Amino acid sequence: MNSNRQNRTIRHSGVAIAFSLALSVAITLLTVAQSNAQCTEIVSGLRNPLATALTNQGNLLVSETGAPDKPRSGRISMVAPNGHRRTLLRGLPSGKSDVGDPSGPSGIFIRGRTLYLAMGVGDVGIAGPFPGSALENPNGPSSPIFSSILAIHLGAETEKSTNGFTLTRADEETLADGKAVTLSDNHHNQLVIRLVVDFPNFVPAPLPTVPNNIAVSNPYHVVAVDGLDDLLYVTDGGRNLAWQVDLATRSFSPLVQFPNVPNPLFPGLGGPFLQAVPTGIAAFQDSLFVTLLRGAPFPTGASSLEKVDPTTGADTALITGLTDAIDVLPIRSGKYHLVLQFASAGPFFQGPGLLLRFTDPAGPLKVLADCLANPTSMSYNTETDTIYVSELSGSVVAIPFH
Repeated sequence: MNSNRQNRTIRHSGVAIAFSLALSVAITLLTVAQSNAQCTEIVSGLRNPLATALTNQGNLLVSETGAPDKPRSGRISMVAPNGHRRTLLRGLPSGKSDVGDPSGPSGIFIRGRTLYLAMGVGDVGIAGPFPGSALENPNGPSSPIFSSILAIHLGAETEKSTNGFTLTRADEETLADGKAVTLSDNHHNQLVIRLVVDFPNFVPAPLPTVPNNIAVSNPYHVVAVDGLDDLLYVTDGGRNLAWQVDLATRSFSPLVQFPNVPNPLFPGLGGPFLQAVPTGIAAFQDSLFVTLLRGAPFPTGASSLEKVDPTTGADTALITGLTDAIDVLPIRSGKYHLVLQFASAGPFFQGPGLLLRFTDPAGPLKVLADCLANPTSMSYNTETDTIYVSELSGSVVAIPFH
């Protein structure tokens, strides 16, 4: 693994998140079995990767939020099983968030030959006068497609031979106007993109001391449910909810609002409540599974995995006592739940990230890997029994599943 891990900061749900990448002895306060797998890095040098998805050709698609101070550095990469990286789409907008970090392409989900991409909040907001507050960017956002969902049609031949497509600012304006954009590459391949829905960039959230405070819409991940072909489901880490998106009408509505919970470290550290901060979302049969990272100061054991009814929004805590859960993946016909933890202990992200396996949500868990540096998402290759995990530092690692 790359030892040159960098300290990063991102923002979820209006809370500044300082990521500690010290990889000393993992502090794990859960009763777990010993790790029995090692991480094998397959690609590095990515630009803050946040999500992955496997195509039916075996390529791993990776969304990259972009590099600091480079406003058009967001992209989607294709990584072959041997680790060879190609650019699929470059020039995606990436704006500096209110805490100074890049925010752009985030969650991705592929169904058939259509890739759905969640665009993060970008530079819609700027830092407020107090921690946890945000104000509208007086200059306006640098892109009209922040806080949206894009649909990208990727032909099979295009996936095999493309050397990459480039999105321009003019293309963004076209998408924002509700029109499709068709891009071409040097091999005469084409990529068709349209904007599915455009969430509100923010809503007013006045505070006693900051009357013009806002809550930004920050789409994090996206998924569909088998049998509900016209619907998508999107977690919003800024608004603490999950959206239901109707593809036929291009409309959206809140499916479930996740409430605050008491902060067990208050009054010693942090405020009286923790925000939900929904991150990963996955579907199995007729249910949605959502990880709640929980907000600052991110105490050990405060995070959870929720089971949500996609038709009613009914929410049940499936697994509690987690720490910084950031993604979930039901595999092998739902026999196992894989849960990805951004860090292994709190507060404020102490120790390495963990890949956990639950055979029974109420039973013991097993650590599959404790060699992760701030993981952000995972995908599972059923043919090779391999789990691919993206890391915020710019890598994707492979972990065998036994």
